[in-house]
Amino acid sequence: MDFSVLQNAGPALVHLLTGPHLLYLLVGAGLGMIVGILPGIGGIAGLAMVLPFIFGMQPEPALAVMVGLFAVTATADTFSSVLIGVPGGAGTAATVLDGFPMTKRGEAARALSAAFAASFIGGIVGAFILTFAFVAARPILLAVGFGEQLMFIVLALTLVGMLTGQNAVKGLASCSLGLLLGTIGSSQATAEYRFTLDTIYLSDGIPLVIVALGAFALPEVVDVMRQQGGSIAQKALVGEGWITGIRDVIKNFWLVIRCSLLGSLIGVLPGLGGGVVGWISYAHTVQSSKDRSEFGKGDVRGVIGPESANNAKDSADLIPTLFFGIPSSGSMAVFMGGLVVIGITPGRDMVTNHVDLIYLIIWSLAISNVLGTAISMILARPIASLTAIRFVLIAPFIIVMIFMSAYQAKIDWGDILALLVVGVVGIYMKRFGWSRAALLIGLVLSQRLESSLYRTVQIYGMEIFERPIAIGVLVLAMLSIGYAMRSKVRTSGGNMEPTHISRINIWPQVAFTIALLLFAIAVGVDATQYKFLASIFPLTVAAITAILLLITTIRMLRGSKVPGLFLDADAEMAAEDSTSKSTLYIAGLLAALPALAYIVGFVIAAPIYVFFFLRKIAGASILFSLLLALGLLAFILMANYVFQVPFAPGYLREYITMPEPFG
Repeated sequence: MDFSVLQNAGPALVHLLTGPHLLYLLVGAGLGMIVGILPGIGGIAGLAMVLPFIFGMQPEPALAVMVGLFAVTATADTFSSVLIGVPGGAGTAATVLDGFPMTKRGEAARALSAAFAASFIGGIVGAFILTFAFVAARPILLAVGFGEQLMFIVLALTLVGMLTGQNAVKGLASCSLGLLLGTIGSSQATAEYRFTLDTIYLSDGIPLVIVALGAFALPEVVDVMRQQGGSIAQKALVGEGWITGIRDVIKNFWLVIRCSLLGSLIGVLPGLGGGVVGWISYAHTVQSSKDRSEFGKGDVRGVIGPESANNAKDSADLIPTLFFGIPSSGSMAVFMGGLVVIGITPGRDMVTNHVDLIYLIIWSLAISNVLGTAISMILARPIASLTAIRFVLIAPFIIVMIFMSAYQAKIDWGDILALLVVGVVGIYMKRFGWSRAALLIGLVLSQRLESSLYRTVQIYGMEIFERPIAIGVLVLAMLSIGYAMRSKVRTSGGNMEPTHISRINIWPQVAFTIALLLFAIAVGVDATQYKFLASIFPLTVAAITAILLLITTIRMLRGSKVPGLFLDADAEMAAEDSTSKSTLYIAGLLAALPALAYIVGFVIAAPIYVFFFLRKIAGASILFSLLLALGLLAFILMANYVFQVPFAPGYLREYITMPEPFG
């Protein structure tokens, strides 16, 4: 191994600290904080926004801006995941499972500080691994082919066993439904369009951000709003919680290191992406813990594991991107485009002729992690204090942000409609105790599983079982299955224990299960009309899904006493509090915003919606409601002008000419 390249590390650090590059790094970090705090936007959109501005810049300051942005975004997007239950990005969806329940019981500061401290360590571990990637990564990457990638995906699927809730059949059915959703769009093998309902929107499938927002954000908003306008935190905030969070990280230091290494491994492998790293690390956290009873209800370890892995992954993502020109995620694809814009070609040319720039990136990553952690720690307590405010006062702004974030997926009205459909399904999955985490994992892994399966069969055939790395990963997958089957405690993110009320109120649960069964059957029937390579994967998954759902339906009708089979959160809540709002009523309040936006456009609809929501639902004064509505309008106009954020147009523009962004 040649360690001589490490001599470039010192000069790169001096170059970063002595020139104007540190200022550019601060600019990138500031943009990353803004983009990260806004739910659902993420690092991809942030990097895409700065590309026009770095055109013509020197490589060093341009790299500082880009690295500062995507490094800090991974830390800042924790705010929305923990505080309001809205995933700040695909990688932080797993953080919601325990982070938001901690917030609801008054431990927001503790959850945030634990997340930021874990992110800091994960980022440093990732930067350290990237530093020595010159001498170690190349032989490892060359040894990992399509067959090994397939086995890693199989391993990730086996970890779903710890995220299925008390009822494994329902959880596995949720995962299978996610796999089915992932088959929507163009076939990996034949390029045929599957299950698109003859729409252009579905030709590329359902975006991950739509499912994440629909499955996690909207159900949590409904859940909190039903509680008669109370605050997010159900009791007073813990004032010294930020110190407790740091202590939690120190106490679970080896968990942080393990998840950081796991995140780095996933980041190195092209194709797995950021959406799965949080779930795999979360499942590992559950598996490696002796006491699993609090996972999904507010266990701080459920925050520490995913957050440390997320930041480590961002550093490791750069290894295949810089060394081989193979972007390992969407954000890295945009970053690679930025490199081309400033005249740098990733791959052999960069490794041989621009080693100094690589170490400039490494040092920028390390310093950005320090900056991001410091800024986030400073903001943690004041931002966490917002959870003590009556939720009904901030609910309309969260709803606006959710629909605004959803529209950024494809810049199409289909984003809004898809969010509503997935949101309804997510609301009822939460109500009836189905694992939304397993659903999201299935979606994340679906296309990767299908494409890896085809390539492995075509290239290796049965020889895949002669490759040492593939065999080793397969053995780990088998051990994971056995461990999950023996484990009596699983988690799915639910925090309500069913009583006899759920057992006697079975017909809504049966109806929902049958609706899912009919969907699986419809997908299976539709799959038969495509070519063999395009139909075999969805047909197989549809059959498995239908079997699992049929078993669940029969068990429900027979009144089985299998744990976790019955749950009706609405019935349970109504029995405890007869004044709680119905799910249908809250869902109507959510749907009012896109309905109004369809008529007058989102820019006009959002402040109107906020005004009437605050006035009629929250009971606020006219002046207070008007001021907040105008403040929201100012924010929307700023987002459109500064970040070029698009907004859904309305039908009114067909008849009235209005300037952008109103039109």
